[in-house]
Amino acid sequence: MSDVLELVDVSVVREGRSLVDKVSWSVAEGERWIILGPNGAGKTTLLNLASSYLFPTSGTVGILGEKLGAVDVFDLRPRIGMASSALAGKLSARQTVLQTVLTAAYGMTAGWQEEYDEVDERRARAFLDRLGMNALLDRKFGTLSEGERKRTQIARALMTDPELLLLDEPAAGLDLGGREDLVRRLGRLARDAYAPAMVMVTHHVEEIPPGFTHVLLIRQGKVLAAGPIGTVLTSAELSHCFGLPLVVERQGDRWTAQGLPLG
Repeated sequence: MSDVLELVDVSVVREGRSLVDKVSWSVAEGERWIILGPNGAGKTTLLNLASSYLFPTSGTVGILGEKLGAVDVFDLRPRIGMASSALAGKLSARQTVLQTVLTAAYGMTAGWQEEYDEVDERRARAFLDRLGMNALLDRKFGTLSEGERKRTQIARALMTDPELLLLDEPAAGLDLGGREDLVRRLGRLARDAYAPAMVMVTHHVEEIPPGFTHVLLIRQGKVLAAGPIGTVLTSAELSHCFGLPLVVERQGDRWTAQGLPLG
């Protein structure tokens, strides 16, 4: 398998502070990665590098066989699917759910005078149906619940048939039912052999969908551990990452983490 993402000794420095510090990490075709760590660890910075929206201060970033800084990012970005709260804020609240997904075919966040053919509309409807949004195609994006917005964004990210799918805290702000519904749907996507390589940022092991294969643990901009989920996601590693004693347990294809009771 070839790498769809490769970071070599990458640092990002802003105002004298290292957001990530000499990170080396790679994602191969077919892999599904979780980036896990406390607030301010550098998780979203890694995702922004992977999406080509952030350039490193030092080191090299390879995305889909291209080197960041030596490729036109406007040619590269359609090959990368991205769902994040930052992108959601750029989407028109007045557009319908179907229009919101369709605009991704032109790399736009809002419709103007473009025309879509029947193939585009079929693809948009199929992705929305896969994410349980088929009954809401004509609803305005601004009227959706948080969970419905998240599912619309993921359908939109899949619209261009990306080779790399990036998800920044897709379950943030969801209630228990919304989280479990989204985790179940992402698990189905992760198990699809034809789905792109996936990288998902989260704070919580309970949000890791079934079918995700690898974990990267990051703290204060440095990678603590990276590798297969069964090897890296241990009580010792997670306790080191979050700075307090934690017990990690696996129940079937899901994970939980709890702090030890105070003595």
